[in-house]
Amino acid sequence: MDLFEKIRALPIQPGVYLYKNAEGEVIYVGKAKNLRSRVRSYLLEASQANAKTGSLMREAVDIEYILVANEHEALALENNLIKQRKPRFNILLRDDKTYPYVKLTLNERFPKVFVTRRLRKDGGAYYGPYFPGNLAYRVAELIHRSFLLPSCKVDLTRFHPRACLEYYIHRCLGPCVEGNTTPDAYQQAVRDAQMFLEGKQAELERTLTARMMKAAAAEQYEAAARLRDQLTTVHQLQEKQRIATAEQDDDADVFGYHFEAGSLAVNLFHMRGGKIVDRREFFWDDLPELLENRDQGIEGTREQDDREKGSGKRDQVFDAGQVFSALLKQLYIDQPYVPRTILVPVDFADRETLATLLSQQAGRRVELAVPQRGEKRSLVDLAGQNAKQSYTQRFRVLEPSRKAIQEALADALMLPELPRRMECFDISHIQGAETVASLVVWEDGKMNKSAYRKFKVMTVVGVDDFASMREVVFRRYRRLKEEDKPMPSLVLIDGGLGQLHAAADALEELGFTNQPLASIAKREEVIYLYGNEDEPVVLDRRSPVLHLVQMIRDESHRFAVGYHRQRRAMRDRDSELLTIPGVGALTRQRLLAHFGSLRDVQQATAESLAAVVPRKTAETIWRHFHQEQTADTPQSSAL
Repeated sequence: MDLFEKIRALPIQPGVYLYKNAEGEVIYVGKAKNLRSRVRSYLLEASQANAKTGSLMREAVDIEYILVANEHEALALENNLIKQRKPRFNILLRDDKTYPYVKLTLNERFPKVFVTRRLRKDGGAYYGPYFPGNLAYRVAELIHRSFLLPSCKVDLTRFHPRACLEYYIHRCLGPCVEGNTTPDAYQQAVRDAQMFLEGKQAELERTLTARMMKAAAAEQYEAAARLRDQLTTVHQLQEKQRIATAEQDDDADVFGYHFEAGSLAVNLFHMRGGKIVDRREFFWDDLPELLENRDQGIEGTREQDDREKGSGKRDQVFDAGQVFSALLKQLYIDQPYVPRTILVPVDFADRETLATLLSQQAGRRVELAVPQRGEKRSLVDLAGQNAKQSYTQRFRVLEPSRKAIQEALADALMLPELPRRMECFDISHIQGAETVASLVVWEDGKMNKSAYRKFKVMTVVGVDDFASMREVVFRRYRRLKEEDKPMPSLVLIDGGLGQLHAAADALEELGFTNQPLASIAKREEVIYLYGNEDEPVVLDRRSPVLHLVQMIRDESHRFAVGYHRQRRAMRDRDSELLTIPGVGALTRQRLLAHFGSLRDVQQATAESLAAVVPRKTAETIWRHFHQEQTADTPQSSAL
């Protein structure tokens, strides 16, 4: 059954659908109240005129679906599948930052206290999240110092012959050694820490005061002094400690955004107790697929509409609602704490459904609002203004003038002259199959796409990135040498030291011994200069030089992966048609030229095929692609 027949056979219940490409990868996940109606809308001509939908439907070859009881379950399942599969046609939250919690391991004999960002159902008590993040570490430090609960990795299920240093500097009760403390004393310290973490300051103060007076009356002055110090610490940090709890009616998260030239910046303000306690930034580069037709999308901000009126771009606008719908689901669904109020700058289709789901999840009402006026609108506008500043810092300030970036690059990479042209290589394959390479060119301050080149690796068999890199670098600069063309200011390699030395071997064989050569490793994000590998260049993450090198590296990777996918598609297409009796290379070429793609050949009728190839061959081709439908059950039963 082909894709279109599967779509027509979808049920009308709510559920989640997953589009897959020819490699079986999930490329898009969506949810719907009515699966058949929603998915069939992708087949409409108006929908496929949109860039994103058109690209999706050209690549999709299969669809799966999961039925659920209602739209709320569909929303939650969609979010989980997006996080698991990371489909490239969905809007993904690339910033996976989470705020820390303080964990008290109540499920252990002697509970410990430490900071964690991962919540698990393991019997422990989690307190937070904390804003800003370093507050959690200050709170844990306070508990170690004042309540003497450890965070060490010592096995406390048994006794040890000697305590660690923390016990001797009075930062732990020392439960690891028999006789240092008693279970009752330790549990009392745990209860004190619990009251502190739960914000029960008044109860904790009364308990500490009563125990201090009792110890003083019994002339246990050291214990009384320790309790006095705990009481003083609680007083001092009472105002600083901010723990997010369900009782805080004025807790809110406020969003704002700025979109320009295909790039997006979003700011999130965390307000706790009526005060902005932290800010979070999100960035997306190059989002042309998020441009929607005016009659399909939700309108953006008033400022953006004014810009479009002035520029005459009224046929397409940025669909901010689509972004916030995806962003909020990934931020809040299945999270242990959701604020009472979430303020967003634009409306989106499933806002009320998401608000209901978050309310059920939190056990109280969660307001997901789009304020139009008043103080709340002022907060959203403030977040938007900060998002604009974030955009400027990320996409403008970090992209200075051409001469400035050339000077900074030459200085950082120790180039003999200002770089005018850089060429970057990358290798792409899957387990050695269809190994290809890309060459992208940065010239005079921008990418020169007309100078891009593709390479099919010819001499390497199996997985050998080093040999593949050596081959393509040698082929590239042998040709430049033969044509007497100038070498680039810098040759950049996507990879580590192995790829760098492979490229250097190729250049040295051609006689280019003084050619500036560098590589950038993906994970470490450090730059290795050939001849100075022992001292890699480690740039600040905000450095414009690092951003430029990363941008060139990412472009070469994108170009290589795209060519690799094209080669695989051609391989699969060739093998599929050439396996049909009577179809040779020329017949295959005529079919693809006439119908445009293998999918269209598969869906063509015998009469349509006969217009291109002889009738007998057309019938053979038609039977080949429809043999599953035409196969008789008696034949299979006879086996």
